[in-house]
Amino acid sequence: MTADLRKQLKEGKKKIGIWGLGYIGYSSMAYFAKAGIKCIGTDVIQKRVDDINTAGKCVIPNMDYWLAFDVAPLVKSRLMYATTDWNELMNRDIAVHLIAVPTEKEGKPYDDILMDVLDKMARFRNVGYKEPPLVIIESTLTPNRVEKMVLPFLEKKGIKVGKGGDILLGVAPRRDWFVSPDKTLRTLPRVIGGTDKHTTDMMAEVLGIISDTVLKATDHNHACIVKSIENAYRQLDITFANQLTLAYPHLNMVEILKLVGTKWNVQTYHPSFGTGGYCIPLAPQYVLEGARNPEALTLLKTSLETDFSQPKKVVDMLAKKNFKNVGILGLAYTNDIKVHTLSPTLALVKEMKNKGISVKVHDPLYSADEIKKITDSESFEFPSGLKEFDAVILVSPHMLYKFTDHDTIKENMKNCRLVLDNMGGWKEIDFESIEYHEAGDANWLK
Repeated sequence: MTADLRKQLKEGKKKIGIWGLGYIGYSSMAYFAKAGIKCIGTDVIQKRVDDINTAGKCVIPNMDYWLAFDVAPLVKSRLMYATTDWNELMNRDIAVHLIAVPTEKEGKPYDDILMDVLDKMARFRNVGYKEPPLVIIESTLTPNRVEKMVLPFLEKKGIKVGKGGDILLGVAPRRDWFVSPDKTLRTLPRVIGGTDKHTTDMMAEVLGIISDTVLKATDHNHACIVKSIENAYRQLDITFANQLTLAYPHLNMVEILKLVGTKWNVQTYHPSFGTGGYCIPLAPQYVLEGARNPEALTLLKTSLETDFSQPKKVVDMLAKKNFKNVGILGLAYTNDIKVHTLSPTLALVKEMKNKGISVKVHDPLYSADEIKKITDSESFEFPSGLKEFDAVILVSPHMLYKFTDHDTIKENMKNCRLVLDNMGGWKEIDFESIEYHEAGDANWLK
């Protein structure tokens, strides 16, 4: 049966449905469509749906750079189609459903959207499937969430899960890095796990269409926790890097950690203003929330405290040095991705307002209205607006910031006394009389 499903998808007899068309859902749709699979996606945002159906180009900022292929022919041929009406996915021609909805809200694990999708899927019993559809959760989940919440919910709805039941259910969290074209759905190993072996085998056949390496975990519980743990590892290491800059403030910890990373079994981590995004700062929370004995995870608890306190340390230094007007470059948590979840900028703005420091924000991926709504701060033009600030903080090293002419940047910073650079995006600029610090260098928080 596994080979039959793959064959039916590739021959166009069956389709894939995608629930949620953000970075994860959109890229899944694009990759499957490129492989010749008919895809229909649903999202609650009308503009996103309209853009996908009419733009003839990649509609998510910089996604075309990561995908490295043209989606226009896929949209034109209707291999990619989007709708706000989820009922269009209630069709027995759709044999595979990918769930790629947010599982985070206000910096915390959040399951309401996922459960709403599953509630809608409970109607599968009325569709008339000859074979149970395969449902793959691509969203990141709290460990044990499937066992403790998803399966009991479906059972309550009268949905039998597994071979011979109403649906086949598995998890395959995504681990892409959307700013690196070499880290894609095709190239990165994919960890998967179903509620039974048959489901896992089905998942491997389907996801193997677009992924070169598919790794089968023992079951859904083992597959679910992998992403949270791997990102928790990274969070611990980044936190350690930040703690080292506090313990050795007189040393350039950026240089030291690069040298440490030359050892074959040690990775290089960069000190920062704090982590952000859906993965790293949330991963410890997922792991703690899903643990049977969370009190044993003392390192994770401490790392969260350190991580979330980094922006306050930055602002305390600015206040101590009597900076009055600060410009922040980058609302997104990292470069060239329109995601501001747990971005250091959010905490920086909040702390500055508490200290009475005037702050404005610029990000080329966000409109002035979006910046105002998200941060409750005004925006400014780049680079001309840099003139009004006595300190500039580069949070997200977007391509616009990195590749703007250096002389133009400096010409507009005549009133600036300090530049703080989160990831070294401006380290090649000779700021001359302006004090410059890359996060983690000697005395950067002094």
